[in-house]
Amino acid sequence: MAEPALAPRLLDTLQDALQRAERPRPRAVARWPHAHWPAVGTVCLGAFLGQLTASVTSLVFPALEQRFDAGFAAVEWVSLSYLLVLVALLAPVGRLSDLVGRKTMYLGGFAVFAAASLGAGLAGSLAVLVACRAVQAVGGAMMQANSVALVARGVPERAMRTALGIQAAAQALGLALGPTLGGLLVTHASWRWAFWVNVPIGVLGILAGWFLLPRTFPDGRPARPARSARSKDAGGRFDLAGLLLLAGASTALLLALSAASGLPLPGWAVAALAVLAVLAAAGLVRQERRADRPIVPPGLVNTPGIRAGLVVALIGYLLLFCPLVLEPVVLAGRGVPAATAGVAITALPAAFALAATVGGGLLPRGWSDAVRCRAGALLAAAGLLVLAVLPAPGAGAAVGPLLAAGYGLGLLLPANNALVMRAIPAQSSAVGGGLVNMVRSLGTALGTALPVLAVHLAGAASGGRAVLLLLAAVAVLAARLSAR
Repeated sequence: MAEPALAPRLLDTLQDALQRAERPRPRAVARWPHAHWPAVGTVCLGAFLGQLTASVTSLVFPALEQRFDAGFAAVEWVSLSYLLVLVALLAPVGRLSDLVGRKTMYLGGFAVFAAASLGAGLAGSLAVLVACRAVQAVGGAMMQANSVALVARGVPERAMRTALGIQAAAQALGLALGPTLGGLLVTHASWRWAFWVNVPIGVLGILAGWFLLPRTFPDGRPARPARSARSKDAGGRFDLAGLLLLAGASTALLLALSAASGLPLPGWAVAALAVLAVLAAAGLVRQERRADRPIVPPGLVNTPGIRAGLVVALIGYLLLFCPLVLEPVVLAGRGVPAATAGVAITALPAAFALAATVGGGLLPRGWSDAVRCRAGALLAAAGLLVLAVLPAPGAGAAVGPLLAAGYGLGLLLPANNALVMRAIPAQSSAVGGGLVNMVRSLGTALGTALPVLAVHLAGAASGGRAVLLLLAAVAVLAARLSAR
């Protein structure tokens, strides 16, 4: 009769062991009145690393096509595999971190990310590289799911806004440096260094976090409700079915798009993937209406202000990452060296970083977040439209429109995030933050897949122009939705 209780007791014992394994900071560090700032700096390392990887990878696509004799549709999975795993793991990793310790999970994320980056640089085939990127995403999820919570726990209330602003600046810096660094590495070293560059940053993050991050459970013995109480909490059950359906729908959709973009799959497989994507999406809607604790809560998503804000967030990241994937291919087709293309493309994320961190202060103080969203979306639309209609612009001519588009997106996304989080009830803020992260990753994935499809169907020049015109129209739609 005692056997059914054995597994729960073993899980509790393992949980306790993992909680106690989380080491405290040295006393000298913990007692320092300003110890929270080095802890914020450690979190910034992870924020920088995640965005650097996101933006540096697109510059190595042409080199990977040559090295592995693969098409663009196959090479794009170096990015898509990372994004799909990240979407699937953010929610469960966040919940697991509450049980075993956020510091432990965050440092483990650095270790997994660095090890997978080393393997990616050593990859001898495209399949191995894609697999390493998927493992890299496991580490990325372990860091990303914990970064905001570590900042919130590690700083005094009066310093919260400043600390989160510094973290956002670190993300923006990583995003801005990626294209230039990727172009330089491909031109003067090897595509492998675009992944190996993560290893020393990861090692530094582990060492810094070990000494500078506070324990998740200061006394080593966190309070845990009795098992009977937990069993009554239906809302505590994780929505595994919803997670699997979300992962299945997004993976099937992106595989179908890749097949249409030139990935060598038979026609019946493409049709089956399209049907699977539709069925999984329908199943996800049904599951989320029934689940006790849904991953995509219908009550939140169907709220008009929140629904529109989530669509704008998806559009914003689609607009941000689509040019980062498209322009290296377009400029390479015009004979522009990778290093030169990387410097030019940096204009987009650099302007985004500037606007997201300090650019909002240049706007009239009376402007609401909704007005800022509309102004940013329309500025991005103008920049993308100019880039589309310019007659075969080289690297230099592309800089101005990319600056305008990036600055507009830097105004749009922070203001839109503020509107979404303000509309979400306080008791659902964690779920709302997860939804924003989810649609951001999905927007990035679509921004990676769309240029590949356009280039395959119409070539780099014509396909690129068509995509930019479409993006300009979508940016106008974001401005329209921001009038909510």
